[in-house]
Amino acid sequence: MTALGFLSPGHSAEDDYPRIEQLLGSDVRLQVVRVTDEPRGTDRADRLGAGVEELRLAGAEAVVWTATDDGSTYGQEAPDQVRALALVAGVPASSMPFAFLHAVRELGVTRVAIGSTGADEVTALFASFLRGAGLEVVSVRGAGLVPGAGADAWGEAEVLALARAADHDGAEAVLLPDTSLHTASWVPALEKELGKPVLTASQVSVWEGLRLADRRVHAPELGALFTKEPPVQA
Repeated sequence: MTALGFLSPGHSAEDDYPRIEQLLGSDVRLQVVRVTDEPRGTDRADRLGAGVEELRLAGAEAVVWTATDDGSTYGQEAPDQVRALALVAGVPASSMPFAFLHAVRELGVTRVAIGSTGADEVTALFASFLRGAGLEVVSVRGAGLVPGAGADAWGEAEVLALARAADHDGAEAVLLPDTSLHTASWVPALEKELGKPVLTASQVSVWEGLRLADRRVHAPELGALFTKEPPVQA
């Protein structure tokens, strides 16, 4: 059994994780702990620490911080945040921006498009983070929403419309970084429609946790990212 822990920034599409656990069809357990702003005035480090402790007691072998609506997760301090999280957790740790970066590299693509329902300035920071890591962001498309403005109620048609609008002829993959979007059941349909890999927040966070735990699970129901074979050892 491999146990993975996820720190979620308040309410998001957390029910994607039980669905992904089911689709993995293996001995992988996913646990989500919500990190909210309550009680008001509580320092984020204290709130994260409490969440990490809950995951540690649950036996998590890796921890992923899934925030995408906080600009600090994309800034110069991002690597330090991950290191601090790993130190507190006592296990390998990562965050959503690095999960997307590692997933894109796993697929071997260098040109990506982004579709987001979040604030334009945060989406721009995500694009800048990817460019700083050497990727070419060929398109950024927003849905005119702010976090919490209804995207959590979207169905397959709305998510597909966002992915289609974000797509670009020059993109080798489409990224949907919003934690509020339910996508776990629809990744293969999205990829079939666009004819290229589609990476989503819940999907890449689970893949990143598995990577940190040195596990690889073949699960085509979760898209191209979960069909890559491990490299052949020389």
